[in-house]
Amino acid sequence: MRFVLVIMLLFPAISLAALDEDFLAAREAFRKGDATRLDKIATHLKNTSLEPYLTYYHLRMHWDEQDTTAIKQFLSRPEDTPVIDQFRTEWLKYLGKRHRWDEFSAEYPHLVNDDPELNCYALQFRQISDENGALHDARTKWFSGSGQPESCATLFESAISKKIINDQDIWTRIRLALDANNISLAKQLAYKLPKKYVFPVGSLDRAASNPDRYLTKTKLDKNSESQRLVALFALHRLAKQFPQLAIARWKKIATSFSEAEQHYFIGWLAYEAARDQDTRALEWFKVAGDGLLNETQLAWRTRAALRVQDWHEVWTSITAMSVLQQQEAAWRYWKARALKELGRKTDAEVLLADLSHEYNFYGQLAAEELGTSPAAGIVSVNYQTSKEELNEIQTLPGIQRTLDLYRMDLRVEAAKEWAWAIRKFDDKKLLVAAELARRNEMYDRSINAAEHTTALHDFNLRYPAPFRETMQGRLRENGLEEAWVYGLMRQESRFASQAKSDVGAAGLMQIMPATAKWVAKKMGMRDYRTSLIHETEVNLKLGTYYMKNILSSFDNNAVMASAAYNAGPARAKQWRAEKPLEGAIYIETIPFDETREYVKKVMSNTVYYSKLFDQPLVSLKQRLGVIEAKSTENKK
Repeated sequence: MRFVLVIMLLFPAISLAALDEDFLAAREAFRKGDATRLDKIATHLKNTSLEPYLTYYHLRMHWDEQDTTAIKQFLSRPEDTPVIDQFRTEWLKYLGKRHRWDEFSAEYPHLVNDDPELNCYALQFRQISDENGALHDARTKWFSGSGQPESCATLFESAISKKIINDQDIWTRIRLALDANNISLAKQLAYKLPKKYVFPVGSLDRAASNPDRYLTKTKLDKNSESQRLVALFALHRLAKQFPQLAIARWKKIATSFSEAEQHYFIGWLAYEAARDQDTRALEWFKVAGDGLLNETQLAWRTRAALRVQDWHEVWTSITAMSVLQQQEAAWRYWKARALKELGRKTDAEVLLADLSHEYNFYGQLAAEELGTSPAAGIVSVNYQTSKEELNEIQTLPGIQRTLDLYRMDLRVEAAKEWAWAIRKFDDKKLLVAAELARRNEMYDRSINAAEHTTALHDFNLRYPAPFRETMQGRLRENGLEEAWVYGLMRQESRFASQAKSDVGAAGLMQIMPATAKWVAKKMGMRDYRTSLIHETEVNLKLGTYYMKNILSSFDNNAVMASAAYNAGPARAKQWRAEKPLEGAIYIETIPFDETREYVKKVMSNTVYYSKLFDQPLVSLKQRLGVIEAKSTENKK
């Protein structure tokens, strides 16, 4: 990696190798709680860009001391690194837990990043002077199916005792917890109900482990709200696993539920059916109505309507969403498409015109719906940075820390430093920062900076193409389109060769170890071993071969091949409809959120790369094409 030499100019007394070795050793000493070794190493790094981290480590290991002078000095430094705000967050939690409110109230206003636990500590402090106001504000945080920090739990207990959070509020949150499959929280909440309510807490585990058995063995008491709630939970669980069986069980007990409860269950049944691409989903959504549907259910009601191309229902579903949800690019685009199909062309074009200025999947499709060339949406400059501009940016302490941390492969810390350093940059400074990152082969940071511009855009920085010379041989061997390969690589790793996902996918093309081993065997690579997966040439060789293998199995359909690369070939095939489906609708109705967004971005990236590579222009809609029906393959 060709890191800039400015570090050596600023800190000539320590080599990069020595700096890396000392910093990593200090980090390990902090992790092990070895204060003596940490303080010894810290003297070597006192005058480097990484000094704030050493101070952070030191203070964290000594913050039980009565003298807080050093802490106050650290927190009063100029905000040029996220590690100071990270320490402030941790220090405030320490103070809040000990009710040291004078110190807490003095420091809390300086917090930069919001934190739920600290919000509740702030309400605890406010409770001293304005108890009812603080508890009413705490109630707004109550309605969540997720667990809350202990600092919030204290407020909730007070609000319950004062009836600010009432019995119905507790019931509502139990239902939210069960909707989120958070059984442990539901149990905890059940114990907060007054004794007059008999809640079958033990039934929740039985309903979760074997919902069908629970429903068949339980004699439902229509007068017991708690039992009905557990039964609804069991029905929802069963609908996820076996929709047809859930319907059969429901028909036998439906009359035991109130009208609102019936609509509630049908809404979840419709949601699960829509995600399973069951054609009955839309019918059930209509029975459920709009009133009890949440944002996720409304989104899937719209997708179910798209799946059968019921454009009136697409429009109806989107208009039932909140104003905020309707502003999402997906629903603006599909609402415009629905309006166009319903003969309201002028109204559709108003929505499309605004959306067409956005640089994303839906912005590209919107531009094409208006008849604009697929390349016309790219308003790009090739911003030429001067030496003076680069020097000004690269000497900033936050940028220096990013370079140092990135070089040591501390990518999480580097990303935080980078985001902090560029957060107030204007467009020109963002492009300079992006160019600096590109020159140092930090392509993910380069893309990050370039994507933040609002008016001045350089698409060569947003869509870099490193390793092109190495890639050419692989492209020729496999007959792959360069724009698609780069579109996929950009989404997979942002060209970070050491990238590794939570599930183990590795390298530029994020190949799973088992897949890499299989591909290596298919290619006859006898000397392959897992440690080679991060090597650029090996990773590209394996990845492009696998891409070609998948693409060929889908008759060169890049949409389905992209879905298969992310979620597996079997799922990509399973997600097709019983009749040919517009590519954009196939993508929109992919059940996995991650895969759905992944395919959109890969295909969007492909269009931009095609333009930047001066390839023949093919619109995004052409590239998405039509996905053949499931039955088509069966006839082959």
